[in-house]
Amino acid sequence: MIEENTLIQLKSNQTAFFEAGNTRSTKKRITRLKALKQNIKSNEAEIVAALQHDLAKPEAEIWLAEIYVALVELNTVIKNLALWAKPKRIPGKWLNFPSKDWIVPEPYGVTLHIAPWNYPFQLALNPLIGAVAAGNTVVLKPSEHAPETAKILQKIISKAFPPDWVCVAEGGPEVAHTLLKQRWDYIFFTGGISIAKIVAKAAAEHLTPTTLELGGKNPCIVDHSANIAVSARRIAWGKFMNCGQVCMSPDYVLVHEDIYEDLVTALKAEIIRMYGENPQKSTDYARLVHQGHVAKMKELLKGQNIILGGVVDEKDRYVSPTLVALEHLDNSLMADEIFGPLLPIITYKDEAEIHQTIKRFEKPLSFYVFSQRKKWARKLMKTYSYGGGMINDVIVYFTNDKLPFGGVGHSGTGSYHGKHSFDTFSHNKTYVERSTWFDPKQRYAPYTNNFKIIKRLLKYFS
Repeated sequence: MIEENTLIQLKSNQTAFFEAGNTRSTKKRITRLKALKQNIKSNEAEIVAALQHDLAKPEAEIWLAEIYVALVELNTVIKNLALWAKPKRIPGKWLNFPSKDWIVPEPYGVTLHIAPWNYPFQLALNPLIGAVAAGNTVVLKPSEHAPETAKILQKIISKAFPPDWVCVAEGGPEVAHTLLKQRWDYIFFTGGISIAKIVAKAAAEHLTPTTLELGGKNPCIVDHSANIAVSARRIAWGKFMNCGQVCMSPDYVLVHEDIYEDLVTALKAEIIRMYGENPQKSTDYARLVHQGHVAKMKELLKGQNIILGGVVDEKDRYVSPTLVALEHLDNSLMADEIFGPLLPIITYKDEAEIHQTIKRFEKPLSFYVFSQRKKWARKLMKTYSYGGGMINDVIVYFTNDKLPFGGVGHSGTGSYHGKHSFDTFSHNKTYVERSTWFDPKQRYAPYTNNFKIIKRLLKYFS
């Protein structure tokens, strides 16, 4: 564990580094980001081994959802950063004639990032990439629940950046607590709502701007017109990848009563096809992060109407892909975000029941609709508030870095990815440059003789 004085010194060193202008050069930022990219590539085997140790992730999921996502973000930023960082000339208003008006993106300064354990590699790196691209320094606090991943992050980052620019602060909650006591220029947090409230409270002490990337009870609505085979395949994949530990995964399914049996049959078939009759033996099925999370899933399963699965092996941190039939919403599975491989399935009769269910919960991070009725599906997408959504698929909207990724309300504040990351970590300051050759006296006091003229002009041009 890093001592408190050391953590305070880390922040102090970064403040001095930033104030000396060491992060201002766009070329230097690009050079460092290229070094980070190269270090990721050269340490790929170690990254895979670390994530397999921490979460028993399949290698395919590690590469696609952790390594590849980070590399794509780096490619986008490296390619476009010079353009994003340029001051932008804005048309002036006639009241300031003649003038030149500018928007100048500038870094906030010294930033703190607190990363989660479910995707401990890419969810640590992607915000960091955006912060560096915008010219900030970063103190990264990785999750203590993914210790091997934290070590490889330390190795990769320390080779790409001096610690006064970017450093990793490993440790448990006490390290996060010490870091949050200090004043930062920006805080980026990814995780659960309960910790987010602590982060937000600490930030409020100093009026520090924050981005909070959280989760929620993401609804997945399956209309009677849906393609059942494709819907089941995509829902099962999205729900059970990473053992259900995905903030964007469907948290519960609302299926029209006319196709309930067909969907359940199709979901069972897809789970068996993906993971076999015994998913515990599958090399494509991950594990829960720690024993405490297994215990939580085990408690949630008590007394449930289990359709498929429900197998728990605490020693192996294993909970099987599980389908649960729910008759009402007053169920422990519907109290909070599940964040595990348990999928409640609820039937509905009409749109009014959909509305009653969705409005019972806080605004979700993700919203999914499976339907062949395009107008109806689009109406639902426009009706409800959520972070990001999809029609006839789940999760993969995340892969388009031209879309902002983030929640709303209890599912988060702020967004990032691609240019949106650069914008998140930049303050857009403005200035207007005026000449002195034109200076009408009517703008100045005394206004007695000039006000009528000014008023007529303002009315005419407004």
